[in-house]
Amino acid sequence: MAIIHILNGDCLTDQFRMYHIEGNFIVCREALIAGDVKAADLLEFWELRANYLSKEYGVSPEEYNFKVIQEFEKLKEIPEGSEVCLWFENDLFCQVNMWFCIFLLSNRPDINVNRIFPVISEDRDKWSGFSEADAKLIEQALDKKVKFSNEDLELGRTLWLSYQENDIVLFSELSKSPSPCFQYLQDVCQAHMDRFPSGDNSGRPEKVVGEIMASGVFNFSDVFREFSKREGIYGFGDLQLLSIYYKFANN
Repeated sequence: MAIIHILNGDCLTDQFRMYHIEGNFIVCREALIAGDVKAADLLEFWELRANYLSKEYGVSPEEYNFKVIQEFEKLKEIPEGSEVCLWFENDLFCQVNMWFCIFLLSNRPDINVNRIFPVISEDRDKWSGFSEADAKLIEQALDKKVKFSNEDLELGRTLWLSYQENDIVLFSELSKSPSPCFQYLQDVCQAHMDRFPSGDNSGRPEKVVGEIMASGVFNFSDVFREFSKREGIYGFGDLQLLSIYYKFANN
């Protein structure tokens, strides 16, 4: 039986190679938390994402195809009967990527799909991930894998579709769905819905960045550190936060 690990980023891939984890790796190198994702089909979706990453981060279409699309294409080649392990953290950044992977896998009833959770020792670390996990913690996480039922897979697929369509009503309803494969789902979905301005109120990330900078913290590294401490639920990397930071830094 083939073992396929779907990993959210190259850092985790490097850890797996260092610890000699059994199985083959497929790396999710997207950041679907940022930019437009609404498209009629996958071909249009890849074009949309390639254009966005080219415009925002200078990623060439050729690089996007090689590093991103070709990795996702490997999902189609997973052998029948394989054990598939989704290594995604609990924050919104990772969850959106995972929903998309589940969407791509949802037409594969011939494989077993499992969720691998980070080993969390304290509640305050629930948005932390695998980055500092050693071989022992990686093995512990793998031993505690949770198998997706058909209902869990359908929930993940529908979460992606509602996110993609920005169907907030359905998204809110789905957030209340109990599932052992989606921890803190309601909190994570609420964090996404809070990103959008309401009336005269800024979105939640903008509000928090504004508060941090109003307190006298101006260096981006310090702002990023404080934002991550307060709002680890978003899982923002520096690129996601920079665009918000510049709104305040340039005023």
